This record gives sequence, C-alpha cells and structure tokens, in this order.
Amino acid sequence: MSGATRRAALAWGAERLAAAGVGSPRLDARLLLAHALGLAPDVLLADLDAPGAAPGYPALIARRVAREPVALILGRREFWSLDLAVSPVTLIPRPDSETLIDAARLAFAGSAPPARILDLGTGTGALLLAALAEFPAAFGVGVDRVPAAAALARANADRLGFAGHAAFLAGDWAGALEARFDLILANPPYIPSGEMSALMPEVARHEPAFALDGGPDGCDAYRAILAELPRLAAPGAVAVLELGQGQAEAVAALARDAGFAGTARADFGGIPRALVLRATLP
Repeated sequence: MSGATRRAALAWGAERLAAAGVGSPRLDARLLLAHALGLAPDVLLADLDAPGAAPGYPALIARRVAREPVALILGRREFWSLDLAVSPVTLIPRPDSETLIDAARLAFAGSAPPARILDLGTGTGALLLAALAEFPAAFGVGVDRVPAAAALARANADRLGFAGHAAFLAGDWAGALEARFDLILANPPYIPSGEMSALMPEVARHEPAFALDGGPDGCDAYRAILAELPRLAAPGAVAVLELGQGQAEAVAALARDAGFAGTARADFGGIPRALVLRATLP
C-alpha cells in the first residue's frame, strides 16, 4: 500500500472487511487506520487525500478479518464517556449496559445519592466507574472472580482518577463482603448454555465464556446474586441488574421470591435491559 492516500487505504480495508462478513466495514476500517496512523478518527477524515500508508494497518485489518473485536485490537472502549482499557479476560463494555447507569441515576433522582456502591462481576470496572462519575461523593467496591479482571478494573480506576473512591477484589460474587450498599450493580452471565454455540464469532472466539454462560436457563448467576442481596442491601437500597433478551419476567419472579420488587427499563433498542430492584420486606 505504499503511496496510498487515506481514502484508498480506507477503501482497501473496508473491502476486505466486507468480504469477511464484518457488519460495519467502513467504520472499523476508519478506526483501525486512525489507530495505525496515530490519529483521532475525526482528524483522519479531515484530509482523506493525505498519505495513508501505515506499516501496521494491514495486520490490523487481518485481525479484524479473523473477527477479533475492534475494542480488543485497539485495547480500549468508551463507556459512559469513559475511556476504558479492555482485555480478553473481561467482556467488552457495550452501549446497552449504559441503560443500568441511566436507571440508577433516575432511581436516586430527588433523593440522597448513594454513599456506597457495589459492582458484582466488575470486569473492566465499567459500571462501577460510570456510577462513580454520576455519584462522585460515593465509594465503590468492584468484585470479579478473575484476579486479572479485578486488576484491570483497578488500573482503569487509577488512570481515570477514581483511585481514592474505589476498591477492587477477586472473589465469588459477594461471598467475602460483609458491608451493606446503597446501590448494587451487576451484569452477570445470562446466555443460556444451549445458545452459546450460536454467538457471533467476535463473542464466541474472543470473549470469556464464563462471563457469558448463565447455565441451562441463563439464570444461574441471578439466583446466586439474589440469594445474597438481602444481606448486601442497606435500608432503601437500589439494585440494578442487566437482563438478557426475554429474561425480564423470569428474573423479576426470582427477585420477588427474594423479597424485591422489580421494574424493567428498556435500552435504546426497546429491549428490557435493566431490572431496578427495591426491597419489599422489612
């Protein structure tokens, strides 16, 4: 590609991505070329006739052709306007999960903000750090079963200026915790085991199966979390759980059995994505 312009490089990359079945070939080619050139994507587009040859660009395109997610290639993903480092040990934060932060913000509108926040299965720390951005006086705890994930979340917190407001630990859900929290967040594994083989290649090949597989009916993690919720929830606490498609009624029923009333909130696609829970029993 010696002597190619940015326009020609974009066309070359997009053509190869489209042929590989990538869903957004031109967008992905733009992000990868900008990364290879060390430019912001908007700067790249400002002069498409400038030289676009970048030695590492074909290798980046080859990785995307193999259906490696762009976020893992770049090593970063934006969530709630936060620039998060990502790695193969965690799920890549998705825009749909921002529904949980919006739901938490609305749940505390007009009342005292949460002082203590818990994020179960924190991964990159996306939910906890976004919640701390909304409730800056709070202190947060993130728990992940994978030590490398807890370390990644801690690094994200430190880099984004939340070091004094958050702690991260490796553990099996909340088994090691004795404190009570005003806001509890979780994006648990919720894909039914029988549906794992049908996941798109970007997910099936490159994201950790244990963070996706929710057991035979997709609800194993919900049962584990809801069993702990009564002892974790402070008086007046709110819990917000991410839902898989079609799971709102089943998880709300499990929550009722645990003593919590749930209200579902839809994501931008109209799919019930967040279940907001409040205790119904004293």
